[in-house]
Amino acid sequence: MRNRLVPILLLFAVFSACVQIQPTPDPIQLTKSALTQSPPTNWWTDAAFYEIFVRSFYDIDGNGIGDFNGIRQKLDYLEELGITAIWLMPINPSPSYHGYDVTNYYNVNSDYGSMDDFKNLLNETHKRDIRIIIDLVLNHTSREHPFFVEANRDPNSSYRDWYIWSDKDQGNYWHNGSQDFYYGFFWEGMPDLNYRNADVTSQMFNVARFWLEEVGVDGFRIDAAKHLIEEGNKVENTNATHEWYKGFYTYYKAKNPNAYTVGEVYGAGAFLANTYHHQLDQIFNFELAGGMMNSINSGSNTGINSAWKFTLKEMDTGNYATFLTNHDQNRVMSVFNGNIDKAKLAAFLLLTSPGTPFIYYGEEIGMTGEKPDEDIRLPMQWTDTTNAGFTEGSPWRAPNANYTAVNVATQENDPNSLLSLYRNLISLRNQHSALQTGSLVMLDADNSNLYANLRANETEMILVVVNLSDTAISNYNLTLRDAVIKPGAYSLSPLFGEGSFTK
Repeated sequence: MRNRLVPILLLFAVFSACVQIQPTPDPIQLTKSALTQSPPTNWWTDAAFYEIFVRSFYDIDGNGIGDFNGIRQKLDYLEELGITAIWLMPINPSPSYHGYDVTNYYNVNSDYGSMDDFKNLLNETHKRDIRIIIDLVLNHTSREHPFFVEANRDPNSSYRDWYIWSDKDQGNYWHNGSQDFYYGFFWEGMPDLNYRNADVTSQMFNVARFWLEEVGVDGFRIDAAKHLIEEGNKVENTNATHEWYKGFYTYYKAKNPNAYTVGEVYGAGAFLANTYHHQLDQIFNFELAGGMMNSINSGSNTGINSAWKFTLKEMDTGNYATFLTNHDQNRVMSVFNGNIDKAKLAAFLLLTSPGTPFIYYGEEIGMTGEKPDEDIRLPMQWTDTTNAGFTEGSPWRAPNANYTAVNVATQENDPNSLLSLYRNLISLRNQHSALQTGSLVMLDADNSNLYANLRANETEMILVVVNLSDTAISNYNLTLRDAVIKPGAYSLSPLFGEGSFTK
């Protein structure tokens, strides 16, 4: 097949073409794809997620801290974006700004509002067919959690064995307690729970039950999922951890068969996703995220093609969560040094790929941010007015200084903006099942600046072609090695971008 991209595509630097292939009259057969699998029954397989740091999204009461009611007021915005599910970063009481050191698993952070406020948000999202999952921090508690306070004070406490202790300092991850040392993988403010104690498991199972049954959330993002149970010097992805999640999976599915869990398994690709089968519903595919970002920055298909090679070898069903960067990494626009064209390419790769896409708040408008963590979690930039329209009070942290140029209000009516692109791509994905749950077959291109694949299911096939460089490519050849298309007449109908196409 020889296709040609016309120069006008290059003016917008989206450098891509997305084409639907319709057979007339012969059917298409792909020999190495999941075209025969039954329609998905799990809601998350065709969802588009939006990750929100509540503290920074929108403040409605003027105290400078984002809140549940603020999110509720911005649901129209999320609906227009095409979002069908929300991940809320930790909402439990915590002494820290980020909330990953929990002091009470059965309540919400009063900085964000009341439990009734949260339930009102949940009810409103459900009315709009938008689901909510929350961060569930299983690996550790806060050192200010009442259980740890008592265990640290009294060696005879019934909560003593809920944590991990030593009478001597064993080096990394061990911290001074009141009388001895305790284990905390991340830092001294987060003592690890001891899941070899059945009482700990019972308690955390009950926490999951509480949020699913009594509150009504739709699932959980599991923080630090791979670190749950150590085995000697091995501190991640241990056999004991996998066995624990098998029990957890059985438990929460019994409480709500439609509940969804996605695990943070940092550094994971499809191989590790396979090892968590029937333990968590999905894990984040960090390998794909790195491949996408690296290929866009380099202008070469090497990174993304390599990531797909390993992903498709281990898991060709798309049963993983995809993303570009998240709340622990420098923001997309900062990785690309402010290059809007690269940010558009990243959006295109994410939203035309298999898997369940997660978009970090502000990514859709090109917010910037680099470590430390507080600076990649700054207030959402809604307008060019004071405090970026985030609050009428004094913000918990000042917005990025570029908010006067980078904000929702400036972009929402601009058809060429990054926000408009995200809206169009999510809409395209929501309208075409092949982009949501279809198989992916890689195509060989005769130019390393080109990335191409074929997305397909029982009803449609979509050809995705992306120019990763900043130079126009007028002619190129694509070779389909892993699939066979029967001879016949096929029409090429452009779905996104512009171009002329000949067989």
